[in-house]
Amino acid sequence: MAGFSLSPVTRRRLARFRANRRGFWSLWLFLVLFGLSLFAEFIANDRPLYIGMEGKSYYPVLTDYAETDLGGDFDTPADYTSTYLRDLFAEKGATVVWPLIPYAWDTVVREAAPYPAPPSAANWLGTDNDGRDIVATLIYGFRISILFGLALTVCASVVGVLAGLAQGYLGGLTDLLMQRFIEIWSGMPVLYLLIILSAVIEPTFFWLLGLMLLFSWMELVGLVRAEALRARNFDYVRAARALGLTDLRIMLRHVLPNTLVATITMMPFVMNGSISTLTSLDYLRFGLQQSAPSLGKLLSQAKDLAVQAPWIPLSAFATVALILSLLVFIGEATRDAFDPRRGP
Repeated sequence: MAGFSLSPVTRRRLARFRANRRGFWSLWLFLVLFGLSLFAEFIANDRPLYIGMEGKSYYPVLTDYAETDLGGDFDTPADYTSTYLRDLFAEKGATVVWPLIPYAWDTVVREAAPYPAPPSAANWLGTDNDGRDIVATLIYGFRISILFGLALTVCASVVGVLAGLAQGYLGGLTDLLMQRFIEIWSGMPVLYLLIILSAVIEPTFFWLLGLMLLFSWMELVGLVRAEALRARNFDYVRAARALGLTDLRIMLRHVLPNTLVATITMMPFVMNGSISTLTSLDYLRFGLQQSAPSLGKLLSQAKDLAVQAPWIPLSAFATVALILSLLVFIGEATRDAFDPRRGP
């Protein structure tokens, strides 16, 4: 079986991407941070990773246990932050392995009252106004922001590429009608509509994703349309049409590859905008901030507590700035890698 090998064009693009040191290391840092955030429950959690007691092993981070399962008196879900269970574990000589940060994003740190509490050995970046550990909130908020941005970017890219492809290749009345529709649709006050609908319906991850998809798909249509208009006059496209291939097959097999370069180079910037919009909605308290960890909620608290609790605005701003800066640097490196005017 022949080994896998990259084409010369792909190798040149990879070399140009690596040559952009800022974008190259930004990609690695982004992947490391995102990879760690996927295991947030094992890094920041108010449940132990492992409990060894009386010859039995328990894994609370993976399984829900009742107090009676652990030797307690009540058939209720175990609260591992309670003094009762901790004294019980000590009495039975249990081996308890805690995560690096023994708080989840929604854990109220009772020991740190009054709130907000300043940074300490137990809470590295302090607590917010609700008594929740800021480090845990940042880890979980980082994950949900990236997952939301990735999901919205992929969905918006698929819809935008197909719409731009149809516009550019078919042209004529199809292009004219779709262009007029996009002009009208893009003129809608997106943020106001999102705020109004979020106030009427309690937003969830997928509900907000679908709502933002209604407006995000237009960002790539213009680029793909321009590439498709250019590619439709290439000789191999005319030859495919002369051989009797259907328009759908020609678009997907021959025209689409020419549009992917513009799409790939724009995707980090589209993701950047998706995360910014989600953070803005959370900041205005119309996003996911009530039902999920939120960077925007921290920024909202920072507005009111900037003087008495400066660790909150510094932590929130640094995290959001880091995410957006990494995506911008990755996007710039990707754009340079796919730029045909740049040398090897």
